[in-house]
Amino acid sequence: MTIKQRLLITACAATGTTERAAARQGAAGFLPALFVQRYANMGGLDGERFARQIRDCRSFEDARWCAYWNGIAGEHLRRAEEVLGDITDRETLQRHVAPYARLLADHSLVVPAEAVSRFAEQHAGTEGAQRALEVVGAVAELLAAITYLQVSAFPGGTPHRLEAYRHSRRVFDALATAFAAGLDTVVEQISIDTGSEVVEAYRCLPATDRPCPVVVVTNGLEGTVQELLVPLLRYHASGLGVLVMEMPGSYAYAEPMSSASAAVYRRVIDTVAGDPRVDPERIGMVGVSFGGYWAARMAATDRRIRCAVACGAPTDRSFWPKLGLPEIILDALADVTGATTPVGLLCRLRRLSLRDRYREITQPLLVINGDNDTLLSTRDSIELAAGARHAELRLYPGDDHCAMANYRDWLDYSQQWIAGHLAVGD
Repeated sequence: MTIKQRLLITACAATGTTERAAARQGAAGFLPALFVQRYANMGGLDGERFARQIRDCRSFEDARWCAYWNGIAGEHLRRAEEVLGDITDRETLQRHVAPYARLLADHSLVVPAEAVSRFAEQHAGTEGAQRALEVVGAVAELLAAITYLQVSAFPGGTPHRLEAYRHSRRVFDALATAFAAGLDTVVEQISIDTGSEVVEAYRCLPATDRPCPVVVVTNGLEGTVQELLVPLLRYHASGLGVLVMEMPGSYAYAEPMSSASAAVYRRVIDTVAGDPRVDPERIGMVGVSFGGYWAARMAATDRRIRCAVACGAPTDRSFWPKLGLPEIILDALADVTGATTPVGLLCRLRRLSLRDRYREITQPLLVINGDNDTLLSTRDSIELAAGARHAELRLYPGDDHCAMANYRDWLDYSQQWIAGHLAVGD
């Protein structure tokens, strides 16, 4: 992004004229640089087509933004229902999807044609072989619909966006219930009452009689459970359990995010540690974007966390104003933190700084980012890794926030790294 573009984005944010500029130029120039790659990764979308759709979107206004993306999501839902029937009928959906659960999970729901062909060859002459291609295609349509509804919900905080979030979650919950029935993994939707909040999470555990290691996984200010859980499906047979939750302050939560949100994470860790199926001595934590902040913070304050991964974490420098930060991100930060003025937002963010707490992180810590983070500060990742006692820094050259262009690589690496530190398989 050029200095001229950064100045334009900042000027529009400062004057509240982003909506007017988007009506002329399209929404693309006023979204984070990694927006296309992020959602294309999640939903298996064609990146070029998705980029064109963003350019054709001319408004961030709640009703217009959501109507545009909901319409695209609806097309994918209709195509899925042509094969799977009414997806709100979970029993029927399960009957269609469960026979292909392993095939779907092994490829994070986006199954390449050659994998379907291999499946058909292995099941030649059966009904499953004839049906596999249709069901895999329909699930891909469902995942695309879930993803477009999440784009519609971005970044939350307004009525139509929150309804899009709820719609995306309903479709995902139905799909998750359907394929979970065919996996060798226990997949549970759970509610954790923390006193101030109710955390709606997914818990996925190996089907074993032995207590297993578990990782708490959390995301950033506009991320969702479905965005986190879909790529983790590939590791369903790894022997490592996960509990996936959304960050306090976002979407479904009642209270804004603040330092007090640490109590929500502690209660979640209490729930994990108190499960007899879990080894309480082998709990880890992974956070992506602002979730990376919470992975680092909880590692500093809760010794039950034996190792942690912080990807794209804001920890100090990111809490100062940055040239070129889009108005929609500033609005999201204000909504999540409960700030009502720019000065109030800055004060609330500054109070979150971890700069003086890096040395309190004594567990193994893996810090991941791109070395050209255009959304937050790469220096935060560098200084976090330098300040923590036993940290490894993995910066991807030329990559952006959370190393999205190398998502598959760092996800595989972090899984291996966690497995080593939590002695998975021992």
